[in-house]
Amino acid sequence: MTLKPLADRVVLKMVEAEETTKSGIILAGAAKEKPQVAEVIAVGPGGIVDGKEVVMTVNAGDKVITSKYSGTEVKCDGIEYIIVKQSDILAVVEN
Repeated sequence: MTLKPLADRVVLKMVEAEETTKSGIILAGAAKEKPQVAEVIAVGPGGIVDGKEVVMTVNAGDKVITSKYSGTEVKCDGIEYIIVKQSDILAVVEN
């Protein structure tokens, strides 16, 4: 099954949280923070949303930072995705 977002929606796959700190300490499950970095899987076409023109500025494959509690969680073929509005994406992570 393939997810194809509509309008200004973006499908994200969260990047796994680090299990060790920079100093080498292994974190227990409860000590891990909810990751906010995600990979863009699919991007909607944009267009007119609520009477305003929306131009999509992210692309599939981009790494982005999202609002902590934004989006709708969806499970497809055993993989968890989050569908958010483009406006819920705070930044694109560049290497």
